[in-house]
Amino acid sequence: MSRSLFTHVDSRGEARMVDVTAKTPTVREATAVGEVVCSSEIIDALRTGTVPKGDVLAVARIAGIQAAKKVPDLLPLAHTIGVHGAEVNLEVGDDHVAISATVRTADRTGVEMEALSAVSIAALALIDMVKGVDRSAYIRRCGIVAKTGGRSGDWSRQLPQLREVDQH
Repeated sequence: MSRSLFTHVDSRGEARMVDVTAKTPTVREATAVGEVVCSSEIIDALRTGTVPKGDVLAVARIAGIQAAKKVPDLLPLAHTIGVHGAEVNLEVGDDHVAISATVRTADRTGVEMEALSAVSIAALALIDMVKGVDRSAYIRRCGIVAKTGGRSGDWSRQLPQLREVDQH
């Protein structure tokens, strides 16, 4: 493989932060999705608002938004960018909680890592809030489903369906 594919590696093969100084800021957006699989007991408690630790969905939503703003603190080569919008949604399904996050900026680099971090941390916050009742809760199918803006333009995909063995 050509080294030019790896923008975070210099000519000596060492990690580096990409210099985006000369890039023009553009409007960019990324959406990520994921799921937390839970027991039927937790699904019922989420629907009725009776989880012992409180409002799980609100805590997870705020944790996700906060995570989107903290990416450079977590990923060593990520740029500090202005997160101008972050929306995290959680929807209780039959055996899981679906999480989606859309992050927006007008900056020199994209917000894919911010969207993924928002979903991942929202999922972890949810698990933290329910683990006393459901130790088997787990994260599945986390990924970017769309991005717009920047030099590479727009992109979208559908995440693959999980096989039956991946079901809770």
